Amino acid sequence: MTDEIHPPPIEFTAAELAADDVLRFFHYAHLPAGLQAISRPFAEHARRMVDTLPRCPQRTIAFNKLIEAKDAAVRAAVPPKTA
Repeated sequence: MTDEIHPPPIEFTAAELAADDVLRFFHYAHLPAGLQAISRPFAEHARRMVDTLPRCPQRTIAFNKLIEAKDAAVRAAVPPKTA
């Protein structure tokens, strides 16, 4: 992706982000502090996955499921809209 919407996660190098595009979805610096606290551990776990798992289709599936969990956790922490 050439036009960045959010800053890339600091947990990953530019080379890692280029090699595994999925890592860019673990960004969290743009979120309010409370939501960053919920999102950051998912990026940290993705970092451990980069460090410990070989690049393969199963690792990509694991990243995608981790992103789904991160998104759901962040949405769960967003206060409901009041009418």
